[in-house]
Amino acid sequence: MEYRQLGNSGLKVPELSFGAGTFGGQGPLFGAWGNTDAEQARRMLDIALDAGLNMFDTADVYSDGASEEVLGAAIKGRRDQVILSTKAGLPMGDGPGQAGTSRARLITAVDDALRRLGTDYIDLFQLHAFDAATPVAEVVATLDDLVRAGKIRYTGVSNFSGWQLMKSLATADAHGRTRYVANQVYYSLVGRDYEWELMPLGAAEGVGAVVWSPLGWGRLTGKIRRGQPIPDGSRLHDTASFGPPVDEELLYDVVDVLDELAAETGRTVPQLAINWLLRRPTVSSVIIGARNEQQLRQNLDAVGWSLTDEQVARLDKASARTAPYPYFPYRRQEGFARLNPPLAG
Repeated sequence: MEYRQLGNSGLKVPELSFGAGTFGGQGPLFGAWGNTDAEQARRMLDIALDAGLNMFDTADVYSDGASEEVLGAAIKGRRDQVILSTKAGLPMGDGPGQAGTSRARLITAVDDALRRLGTDYIDLFQLHAFDAATPVAEVVATLDDLVRAGKIRYTGVSNFSGWQLMKSLATADAHGRTRYVANQVYYSLVGRDYEWELMPLGAAEGVGAVVWSPLGWGRLTGKIRRGQPIPDGSRLHDTASFGPPVDEELLYDVVDVLDELAAETGRTVPQLAINWLLRRPTVSSVIIGARNEQQLRQNLDAVGWSLTDEQVARLDKASARTAPYPYFPYRRQEGFARLNPPLAG
């Protein structure tokens, strides 16, 4: 397992991290992901730690806090061996104080997460969404206070647009507050929008990507093929509407190439899709999920080897789509390209 700096910070994270959205699964979305209990979670942590994967990601909204509780039970007695990442900001109820990132909400959310996780500090705390109703200065000041209090060590965001992240960073700089070092983003071979603005922003400002849904919300599992219905038992039957949409022709074009590479390399489709992401600029860690030990072991085998440059180029070509204005000129016109060269992997 390779370890990488998380953005412009001193925190080293594994190239693969584990998403605990399957822990304690409840409700239509998280119940479809999985319902791993504490005993099963401990076994999965054993496997992950043996492989060098020591970062585990969750959120308060995952099964209404049950994911954090199960993860907390699984790490009991070995807190110093793991990096804990969690998120808050999305609604946890209908009350006015149960959503958003106001000062009161963040303080309560962090204290609740610490209790559920059974720890006195969170390694990486991320805002799950931008809160347009709360001044950015209030948000960054509150997080800075929580860092100074020792309750959290590093901060980040998720699902922010470019301007929202840049405004937050600029506000933190202007007031001498703690900067975000992580951006938990959706990024996959069938969803490369991250590259248009958030990737160059991350490179320029020292914000590392922690990638969620690297398999395109379950579409790159190797079970979906052109001209065939979604297989029985696929969680897409229950969860497709919750995730980012994917153009079907794009999906099939990518899967065709992945199938070719699977035959050439002996690797699985998910392993190839994850490995491709690990070569992309600004990517600090890719979050893998698993409903059982077999899936976890298979996903762990996505590291320790590399695709050839020619194989990467084939995946790049199959997954490429024309970016919208104002990003597309940088790819199509020589003058723009000279001023904005592609980021190095």
